Amino acid sequence: MNEKAVILLSGGLDSTTVCAVAKSQGREIYALTINYNQRNIWEINAAKQVARSVGVVEHVVFPINLRLFGGSSLTDSAIDVDKNVSLEEIGKGIPSSYVPARNTIFLSLALAFAETRDASEIWIGVNSLDYSGYPDCRPEYIDAFSKMAQLATKVGVEGKKLEIKTPLLHLTKGEIIKLGLSLGVDYSITRTCYDLDDQGLACGKCESCQLRKNGFAEAGALDPTPYRQ
Repeated sequence: MNEKAVILLSGGLDSTTVCAVAKSQGREIYALTINYNQRNIWEINAAKQVARSVGVVEHVVFPINLRLFGGSSLTDSAIDVDKNVSLEEIGKGIPSSYVPARNTIFLSLALAFAETRDASEIWIGVNSLDYSGYPDCRPEYIDAFSKMAQLATKVGVEGKKLEIKTPLLHLTKGEIIKLGLSLGVDYSITRTCYDLDDQGLACGKCESCQLRKNGFAEAGALDPTPYRQ
């Protein structure tokens, strides 16, 4: 029997690659997409397309309204998305796109989903190299959450291991793209931009767009992203 795995699937480049890696390793995939009323709602449609293309066992889109808290350019329209930050400066501070405690919230929901589906793994596309400096993408954070998961769950108390899998943690964006392309990922259906317009066109200037564009250049591959300029 294949190992059951819950995958946090945002519809972006990283989580889509993670989904492909898990599939290539024979996992039985249960995809979880969080609709947290974010600015980039196009991600949700992208996640649905990715789930269909991969052939997951189940895809749950979980609604939660983090706009009630705000505190991020992704959940508060009064806060501008950071634009035109140089690649050298990206990751040196915590940008406006940081959503307070987002990965803790998402991983907690994935933990509950995993327990109800008897899954022994949770896969997440965090990266500690080409990233925007979010504190909840660091290896020490993942280690801490893994320990907490064992303490906080029925399966953990019963001595079963529930593992947090982070296959992209130490890869550059270019390496991630090369990996995904080798597994047949269609990156044209993914959306990563923090400031997509109503037609789903990427801004090309936010940190996520810059990292994505640089990653495709590093990988020597054509960037299929539809940019508005």
